[in-house]
Amino acid sequence: MMPNPVYALVNLSSGQVEKLTIKGEYFKKYIGGKCLAARLLLDYTRPGLDPLSPEALIIINTGPMNGSGAPSSSRFNMSFKNVLTGGIASSNCGGNFGIMLKRAGFDGLLITGRAAVPSVLEVLDGEIRLKPAGELWGLDTEETQARLPAHCGKLVIGPAGEQLVRYASTSSGERMAGRCGSGAVLGSKNLKAITAYGTKRPKLHNEEALKQYTKKWVAFLRSHPITGDALPHYGSAGLVNKANASHALPTKNFTYGHFAQADALSGEALAETSLVRNSSCISCPIRCERRVMMDGKEIKGPEFETLGFFGPNILSSDLDRILKLNYICDLLGMDTISVASTIAFAMELKEDGKADFGLDFGNTENLADVLGKIARREGSYSELANGTKALSEKYGGKEYAIHSKGLELASYEPRRSVGMGLGYATSNRGGCHLNGGYLALLESVGVISMDAQSPKGKAEWTVFLQDSLEAISAAGFCLFSAQTFVPAVFFRLGPAHWLTRLSGKLMANMGGALKLILRSAKLLSFGSMFLLPHAEALRLATGLDILTGEFILIGERSYNLERLFNIREGLGGQSDSLPARLTHEAQQPGHPETVVPLDKMLPPYYKARRWSKDGVPTEKQLDWLEIIQDS
Repeated sequence: MMPNPVYALVNLSSGQVEKLTIKGEYFKKYIGGKCLAARLLLDYTRPGLDPLSPEALIIINTGPMNGSGAPSSSRFNMSFKNVLTGGIASSNCGGNFGIMLKRAGFDGLLITGRAAVPSVLEVLDGEIRLKPAGELWGLDTEETQARLPAHCGKLVIGPAGEQLVRYASTSSGERMAGRCGSGAVLGSKNLKAITAYGTKRPKLHNEEALKQYTKKWVAFLRSHPITGDALPHYGSAGLVNKANASHALPTKNFTYGHFAQADALSGEALAETSLVRNSSCISCPIRCERRVMMDGKEIKGPEFETLGFFGPNILSSDLDRILKLNYICDLLGMDTISVASTIAFAMELKEDGKADFGLDFGNTENLADVLGKIARREGSYSELANGTKALSEKYGGKEYAIHSKGLELASYEPRRSVGMGLGYATSNRGGCHLNGGYLALLESVGVISMDAQSPKGKAEWTVFLQDSLEAISAAGFCLFSAQTFVPAVFFRLGPAHWLTRLSGKLMANMGGALKLILRSAKLLSFGSMFLLPHAEALRLATGLDILTGEFILIGERSYNLERLFNIREGLGGQSDSLPARLTHEAQQPGHPETVVPLDKMLPPYYKARRWSKDGVPTEKQLDWLEIIQDS
């Protein structure tokens, strides 16, 4: 029997709660997470809404694998109108909130309106109620969660969300839904926190078969060099030295891609000097979370992005300072990528004589104080709370304002990872490496290199990886579980081995084959531990006839739905862009090829997606994806 997920439509203004059952055919087509949320945002919102208006909608939902016990399946999703870009936003988070929401009887919440006073939304065993919580307003994320019932799953905002900082994040435990401004949306609705508790367990189609498959998958993850060795030992911080070696580590606001003191900030240095232990989200065997000591207290350590942006990108090599700044951002509820990138841009504005916010490259002594002022919108620092794009529109410097569509880029320098540059430009939520397909893994930070500066094959690979990651996310899995995509044999051989180098060259020539796969995905009627094992787990959990091809198709459907939302909001092909520093300024002077050849990659990308030359999904494509009938 096909599952029928239960959602709740909550109007904070009126207090009305309406249960909404997702029809079976919708479930099969859109599954959950960001894919189903994109469909619901199109269905339930009108064009042109201010993302911080009471009428705006935020969707907090799970995927069918949440709570199933499958590897890395505790992730939940938040989708809303992007506060920084005006297009679509999806922000993914670990923690236990998604699992507890399901146990409380709901697969998702659709929240609109604005509470009259600061409030907490309680979801308890099938019932939902709004309670005033003025005593929590002004507290940081840690203090807020400490005052809420210990047995509940919790989702909270900090001072940055209350003050509508445009990149404010949301916290579940110590995990953050970091990007696009989810905290600002909840703050605009006077919603300080959401709690969830229940005793229901998800109904699984074939629980015993899934349990046996999970054992095999966990063993596979633990045997792979990335998920069984690199990530448990160093976390994502292990990418610092790799990115630096390939000149893909953003340095001084993306002026360069190499930082002489990068090793002092690496995952290896973190492990040697600060690491207490590693930890994980629920049901995750990878255990990539860093636990570090700061002032006698054990806290969550920084990810690669935070190390990169509070390190080389502002010319700092002070690891202890970065640990502190990361913790402060989490307490205040701010995305480390956007706030640190905005600070780097402000530093260059000062250097360029355009604006002075008292920020200088290489000087981090005042940043703890600055972060507090940004979060609380104090004085001129309120301008930094609006992000890089807004600053550049007021003070200039657009050519070195590092964002796409308004969202600051992740910590991979695309002039030495041009496929990642294409992903940034075409990512539906803006400058995101994950929504962008994360081709850096095959160009600049992985064992296989496809020639990081060549556009050859990058369009097709970007489409394939974007769609695959979309499907993984929609189902409720962590994207790190997909890093076994690169076979373990190449790690044993090493990047210099002739077979590894040959494989990189062959992959660059697979564009035509990938295009054929994408256009005949429905024919890929197999399950594979080596290619998207998530599909088989989803089949066993739900009973849906979803194999590898159908799984990829779900991701393609999700990507096109989000594109339709963006086009509706005015973000079409003209917005698939990068700042001039990355497309016209050679990273290595005298080597003109060290730019992102975006103009050469966009046409084949649109063709691979079967979009028009202007980047609009065609009716034929929407019909193929069975989207056009819903419109």
